[in-house]
Amino acid sequence: MNIGLVGLDTSHCVVFTELLNDAGHEYHVPGGRVVAAYPGGSAAFSLSRNRVAGYTDELSRRFGVPMCDSLEQLASQVDAIMLESADGRQHLEQFRQLAVGKPVFIDKPMATSTADARAIIELARDSATPIMSSSSLRYAAGIAELKAPDEQVLGCEAFGPAAILDDYPGLFWYGVHSAEVLFTFLGAGCRSVRTISYKDMDVVIGEWADGRLGVMRGTRFGKYDFGCVLHTNAANRMGLALGRPPSYHPLVQQVIRFFETGLSPVPVEETFAVMAFLEAADKSKALAGAAVDLVVM
Repeated sequence: MNIGLVGLDTSHCVVFTELLNDAGHEYHVPGGRVVAAYPGGSAAFSLSRNRVAGYTDELSRRFGVPMCDSLEQLASQVDAIMLESADGRQHLEQFRQLAVGKPVFIDKPMATSTADARAIIELARDSATPIMSSSSLRYAAGIAELKAPDEQVLGCEAFGPAAILDDYPGLFWYGVHSAEVLFTFLGAGCRSVRTISYKDMDVVIGEWADGRLGVMRGTRFGKYDFGCVLHTNAANRMGLALGRPPSYHPLVQQVIRFFETGLSPVPVEETFAVMAFLEAADKSKALAGAAVDLVVM
């Protein structure tokens, strides 16, 4: 399968290409190969505009990936697309040009607002373009195996780094990883959130419609581990995301399976709920911790 990359402003582009194109790599994922890329980049985001040139050069030099002059050119040359642009504010406009019926993986976050997330989902349906969006932490060793298949999840506390940047919307930058862990175990159905904000930490308390609570702790101190505490009807367990195997490996495996089948392993309703959770969390933070209802898809 021929794969195209859009947005060469994140290390994911290099890592994913290594796993797919290097058959000798320890964690090689068969089934697809990166054959084209569009550099893109966002003038509005420092961590995009300062990185795109370096990653573009590395992809060309190390892997010989040819660059396309437009999104339309790239979409016409490949079987599937990985939308990697670091600035999630770009995703809707880029997806408008990529929604041609070929499967598209949209790296985290899908969008930085529920309005954009809804527009992407509607465009995907109208154009019969399969979409998938996910953080690699959803599949990280040390976290993914915490719940047994027959157990009922009663609650979850997820934690991880959540830097707040001057030129990016709130918790959408890195808080999305811990939010994805939370929803991996609790699923969609969160109805309201409250954010308690401190200088070096944000604590987001979500109330699910069935009465369960989920807590996301976004930290800006100490060692930047990702992990969670899971409460089930059978046990209480704690796990930290492990470095080996790297979480990118099972994620890329899932993406290739999605490209082959057109069926996302992550329900689009759940992805939308994660975006709504982060949006409401930022609103609650601005309202000094007042409860904010989530936007419903």
